[in-house]
Amino acid sequence: MEFIKKLQDLDRRWIYLIVALAIVIPLLIPFNAPTYTTSPTEKLYQMIDSYSEREDRAILICFAHDASTMAELYPMEVAILRHCFERDVKVFTLTFLPTAAPLINYAIDMVKEEYPEIQSGTNYINIGYKPGALYLPIVVGMGDNIAEAVETDAEGRKLESLPMMKGLTNYNELKLVIETSGASFAGGWITYARARYGVNVAAGVTAVMAADAYPYLQTGQLTGMLSGMKGAAEYEYLTDVFAAYSSDDYPNGRPFSKQVLKDKEEISKIDIAKKYDPETKTGIMYKWKTARLGMNAQSVAHMMIFIFILIGNIGFFIDRHQQNKEKK
Repeated sequence: MEFIKKLQDLDRRWIYLIVALAIVIPLLIPFNAPTYTTSPTEKLYQMIDSYSEREDRAILICFAHDASTMAELYPMEVAILRHCFERDVKVFTLTFLPTAAPLINYAIDMVKEEYPEIQSGTNYINIGYKPGALYLPIVVGMGDNIAEAVETDAEGRKLESLPMMKGLTNYNELKLVIETSGASFAGGWITYARARYGVNVAAGVTAVMAADAYPYLQTGQLTGMLSGMKGAAEYEYLTDVFAAYSSDDYPNGRPFSKQVLKDKEEISKIDIAKKYDPETKTGIMYKWKTARLGMNAQSVAHMMIFIFILIGNIGFFIDRHQQNKEKK
C-alpha cells in the first residue's frame, strides 16, 4: 500500500524522463524487433514488383504532404523508390503542394546515392510541382495522354522526348497511383482516375488517417495502403527480404512468398541492429531502416505508457477502497 501511494505521488517529471529514455535508448541501441506485414502492404508491394523490367508499365507517386508529416510518410516514400530502383520499375513523381517539391528531390537524391546507374528521364521522371488549379486537368488528362496532360518535368524537359516515355501513353500503362498524404487518402484519384479509367490507386497515410481509409480498402477502391510508420516499416522489411535480396539463384532479388516470410532462419539474416559496414557491405544502411528503428522506439514507449496507465488505475482503485474503509 505504501509503495502504491508513493507511485501515485510521483513527480510527473520523472514519468516524462522515463518515457523520453524509452524513446531515445532504442534509437541509440537498436534491436531486431519482429516485423509482421499486413495484407494492404503486401498487395501494394506485389503489384509494384509485378511491373519489374517492363517497358509498358509505370507507377506514379504523388507527394501530398509537407515536412510536418515526414516522420511517418517519408520513410515509406524512400522504401518504395528503393524497391523500384532495385527492380527497374519506372516511376513518376508529382506534387500539387509547393512545400512538397523539395521533399521529392530529397527522397530521390537519397535513394540514388546507392544506385548510380539510375538516370532521370530514363528510369524515373520527376514531374515536380504543378499548381493545384491543374489538379483535375492533370488527373483526368493522364487518362488520354500523359505527355500532353503534363508537358514538362521539373527540369523543364518535354516528357515526350524522354526515353522513359517509350511504351507509356496513359493509364493503360501507368497502372498504379500512390498518394502519400497526412490529410486525405487519394480521394481525388479514386473519384476521377479510378472511376473513369480503372487505374489502381493506393495510399500512404499517417496512422490517424488509416481508420478513414479502411472502407476504401474493403471495397477495392484502394489497391493497397501503408499506414503510418508501421506501414513504412513493413515495406522496408519486404524490400529487404525480397527486392534487395540476392543470391546465385536470385541475382535480382527473389519473388514474394508467404513461406519466406514465415521462415525464421531466412529472416534472421536480416539484421537491422548491425551497423552497416561499407567495406564488406554487410548490415543495412540506416536510411533503409529508419521506420523499423522508429517502430522499436515507439513500441517501447507505448509499453511504458501502458505500464504507467495500469499502475495508475491500480493505485486509484486501491486508494478509493482505502477511503471507503476509513469512512466506515
